Amino acid sequence: MTNSKSSSTADKRGWMLISAAAFAAAAAIMNICLGASSVTLPQLIRALISGPDGTAAARILWYVRLPRTAACLMAGAGLAVSGAVIQKVLANNLASPGIIGINAGAGLAVATCCAVGAYSAWAVAGTSFLGAMAATFIVVTVARKSSASRSTVVLSGVAVTACLNAVTQTIITVFPDAALASVDFRVGGFSSVNQSRLLPASILILAGIAVIITLTNELDILSLGDDTAQSLGLRVTRTRNGMLTLAALLAGASVSFAGILGFVGLIVPHIARRIIGNESARLIPFCALLGGGFVAVCDLAARMIFAPYELPAGILMSFLGGPFFIWILLRRKEHQP
Repeated sequence: MTNSKSSSTADKRGWMLISAAAFAAAAAIMNICLGASSVTLPQLIRALISGPDGTAAARILWYVRLPRTAACLMAGAGLAVSGAVIQKVLANNLASPGIIGINAGAGLAVATCCAVGAYSAWAVAGTSFLGAMAATFIVVTVARKSSASRSTVVLSGVAVTACLNAVTQTIITVFPDAALASVDFRVGGFSSVNQSRLLPASILILAGIAVIITLTNELDILSLGDDTAQSLGLRVTRTRNGMLTLAALLAGASVSFAGILGFVGLIVPHIARRIIGNESARLIPFCALLGGGFVAVCDLAARMIFAPYELPAGILMSFLGGPFFIWILLRRKEHQP
């Protein structure tokens, strides 16, 4: 009876993963086909077969819609998985790349790149990762030095984010060219994404997610607490630092081409846990699929709601994420004894 129940649960979770993949695929197809110039599914198939040198519709698909949709999928997957890893490592469901300063660190690094004239895709992606990683370890160090409370991580992240944003604003004030070049990053969106910017970041994101999937057992053990994990033979400090480095890599690479997209790393992991559970082996790929589809849907909505004007996707996500964060806080208070 127990084996039958376990098999049924596994089958259900398998179908959930398939459903998430179908959702991401449907969101991608809609994002490609819908817009100021709509494209039918037969036209999409013909354009994919003929390549970019055919009709005007084919050129729009290959040079605009396909890179933009791929960017949505990559950024959503990277930020969602980053958020899921951070929440498990820090044992705090309020933690996310945007809230604990990772996005702000990556944004500062991008603004610095623009200020010194380093516009190459690999330079922006690599520097964005370094900025995200530096912000991560500053937040964790401050939290550990000040208190053992889980909420301290969020509070220190808010403080570090404010400081990093102040430095970013100073740079773009002193260097006006950096302000013009980094405006997309500060708002968050996909209107200026191209293949040269997307390729290096996508390589980092896919590699980071693949590595995390191979370490899901260690991630589950780490989430049990330091004492329990250490008693099970896990090198806690090394594993935690490695996981946070991977989370910073994913967030930094995503921010390098998509800008500061708030709340993706908070909303998607919460929804994913309620649907598929907290086991990392299923949670991580589910977050990647759900995150990619979620960002693609938000980008499509941002393009269509005020057509022919385009609202940056980052603004729409902030409208969604702010109330969601407040809802999480209220639920936590209700469940407190």
